[in-house]
Amino acid sequence: MFDIRPEVSQELDNELVGWLTTVSPTGQPQSSVVWFLRVGDDLLIYSQAKVKKLDNIAGNPKVAFNLRGDPEGDRIATFEGTATIDRSPTPAHEVPAYLAKYEGEIRRLGWTPPGFASDYPILVRLVIERIRSWED
Repeated sequence: MFDIRPEVSQELDNELVGWLTTVSPTGQPQSSVVWFLRVGDDLLIYSQAKVKKLDNIAGNPKVAFNLRGDPEGDRIATFEGTATIDRSPTPAHEVPAYLAKYEGEIRRLGWTPPGFASDYPILVRLVIERIRSWED
């Protein structure tokens, strides 16, 4: 585990969405908006089962993750690391911290927590290896 500046740590804990960038077999970067939960130096991202980002990770596990920053485009943080795919994880609705962060959004979008977990059954675990942020 490495030190994450408090401001960056707070954004990781409070932001609801980030952008996960994977690379296709042809070398094309592909960014996907995702929900995520930080656990230590890892980001947990639940995914639908049949999406390109999983194929991309299987072919090249090096990924980047970005937060939105502020409205002026300052305070941007980029996280680089290695992603792994878990096809039989603990379901999202059984992870208390994930449910605490996203239950309101899950319900707002018309799901129940078990319904969301059924639609997003795959876990992508991103181990953060490098952070580039606004003061680095």
